Amino acid sequence: TTAFVLSHPDHVQHILQKPQPVYDKDLEPLKRLKPVLGEGMVTADGEVWKRQREVARPAFHARELQSFGPVITDVIADTVRHWRDAAAEGRVLDMHHEMMHVTLRVAGRALFGVDLGAEAKASSDLLNATMAAGLKRMNALVAAPMFLPTANNRMLRTARRSLERMIDRIIERRREEGLDGTDLFGRMLDDHGARDRAGRTRQFYDEAITILLAGHETTASVLTWAVFILANDPDSLARARDEVDAAVGEQEISFKDVKQLPFVRNIFREALRLYPPITFIPRVAREATTIGGFKVKRGAMIMVSPWTSHRNSALWKNADRFDPDRFARGEDDGILLSFGLGPRVCVGAAFATIEATLILAALIRRYDFSVENPDAVRPVSRLTTRPADEICVTVQRRSV
Repeated sequence: TTAFVLSHPDHVQHILQKPQPVYDKDLEPLKRLKPVLGEGMVTADGEVWKRQREVARPAFHARELQSFGPVITDVIADTVRHWRDAAAEGRVLDMHHEMMHVTLRVAGRALFGVDLGAEAKASSDLLNATMAAGLKRMNALVAAPMFLPTANNRMLRTARRSLERMIDRIIERRREEGLDGTDLFGRMLDDHGARDRAGRTRQFYDEAITILLAGHETTASVLTWAVFILANDPDSLARARDEVDAAVGEQEISFKDVKQLPFVRNIFREALRLYPPITFIPRVAREATTIGGFKVKRGAMIMVSPWTSHRNSALWKNADRFDPDRFARGEDDGILLSFGLGPRVCVGAAFATIEATLILAALIRRYDFSVENPDAVRPVSRLTTRPADEICVTVQRRSV
């Protein structure tokens, strides 16, 4: 199969903003993820995807985003206390694990209405193992049919059953706590008639599992890289702290402070640019066409690469340099693709930005952190852009 990798803004916009079905997602790499994700919002296309999008959209309306504020700040307060204990005991933290934990708890409460609490670590471990098995299947030279009892196939089947049981437990906890259908998961339950077990079809689980994964994994990835960057950029860290101190004072950080933290927000955006969580955006041409003067045959694979686009020196000034001020100066001539583009732009982009801004602000306000062996840290593509190995961070109470 012929494949094209695109990074020029004109070509990217042509692919991602072109009305479907000229370019769609019905291609082999994504099909290999379906034993776990099925027809969730990441892998679905056409009318199935449109329905999912319409169900999800109201949950991320501006009015709903404001209601997420107390949820996020409650989880942040627990994280601040956890870091305080780690600092007192001199413990080294695995930063990606830390960010996965906090964003999973936020997603649990904001999107599913339950606090995973003590279950968060086990849930995170399960999601990590699921992603690893899914990635192995996606990258295999030949993917074994799921009916064959290979080790990876058994892992995927076990993971899928475990994830479905996790969703069932969330539903039971919601019932016990008398939660209604105003949040995202409540809307999904009503859309599928899944409050009763008879309505819990495979399609319902597909959508719920995808939201659980997408609702925390990408944000955790970018927050990990933001902390890594700031640990090695004392000037940006000092500026961010000054901004937080001026905006928050002695009060606890809250949703209303987000608008007063443009530099912290741009740190997150710049980390998104340098370390985009989505490593590629795949499409397949459903008809013969032309892109940038190149003839593209029907069935050709087209890969939009955020990493390549974001680090293209023809599109971004000092493309490899961490420079949050580029957004304030209006120098973002390239397209920021971290949340996608066009009709399939991430429905939770505003939620993720607010969440990440508050988490970063709260942590840098309280703590200094240093990375062990920063020169050895390198990113790898594992569905999201993750560190190849642990980013080991020592945290200390902030010295004023």
